[in-house]
Amino acid sequence: MAYEYAKRAGIDLLPILRKAGLEFREVQDGETRLAVSRQIEFLKLTADALGDPYLGFHLAQSPDLRALGLLFYIAASSDTLGEGLRRAARYSSIVNEGVSLHCRTGPDIRVVFEYVGVARYLDRHQIEFLMTALIRVCRHLTGLRLMPSRVRIAHRRIGPEDSQLAPYFGSNTVFGAKVDEVTFAGATDMPVTSADPYLNALLIKNCEQALAHRRLHPRAYRVAVVNAIAPLLPHGTVRASQVAARLGMSQRTLGRRLATEGVTFSQVLEGLRGDLARQYLSDRHLSVSRIAWLLGYQEVSAFSHAFKRWSGKTPREVRAKTK
Repeated sequence: MAYEYAKRAGIDLLPILRKAGLEFREVQDGETRLAVSRQIEFLKLTADALGDPYLGFHLAQSPDLRALGLLFYIAASSDTLGEGLRRAARYSSIVNEGVSLHCRTGPDIRVVFEYVGVARYLDRHQIEFLMTALIRVCRHLTGLRLMPSRVRIAHRRIGPEDSQLAPYFGSNTVFGAKVDEVTFAGATDMPVTSADPYLNALLIKNCEQALAHRRLHPRAYRVAVVNAIAPLLPHGTVRASQVAARLGMSQRTLGRRLATEGVTFSQVLEGLRGDLARQYLSDRHLSVSRIAWLLGYQEVSAFSHAFKRWSGKTPREVRAKTK
């Protein structure tokens, strides 16, 4: 969708594809599986070329929902919204191995997006596309203009453009959260207007077969550690023991597993801070003191010293060059 959108806008896509590690044939062939990290990078580069900081959000508003494919049809043929979203979450890895959906239902529906094998902090367009598409699907299936009762988004957005999201995400939306999730209050038993038990049974059978035969990739512990560290940074010192506990293992086990990938905990932490610092410095709405806090530094001077060690320049020098 992003490729076609940028093509219509007259963007030269060849250099963007090269930078993202993709080829024309891979994007044009709907059957080719793309690495999620490359998809995220392509979306970012395309958004930059278009000057559209909300590319994912805008893309999700335009297509026929049937273009979303398998997950749409399995939800659309279910009896209730809660049932449809639970099934779509179960089979989500067939479509996108880098984002795992978890659907928890009671009186409310809570859909959680978890990144697997890819660093969450690198992305914002894909997740905003997925969340916007989810809300559109729920409205389409019920015939109602459902509004989420709560939305939590892990990346940060600061600026007047955030008002664009309000009509879809609602007023109870928090950026910089510890988790990506969308909650609908009292929606579990809402009937789906297009329910088709015969089609649903057929789709479930095919999905179960696909799920049983899909290839499982070994877990990259470095990425898992990065995703566990990121939400902890603004709260001060991040300790290996904290992260190990979040990942359900001992600190010693975590150290051993990182060692097999040739890194230490402190190297992963410093690498993440460096990447986030450069990302935050490109956002003019964030002051240097605010960035220091977001990265877990109590003093701006400590952040400045660390940044100069990473890049050879101070944060203010880097920001001045990007004006």
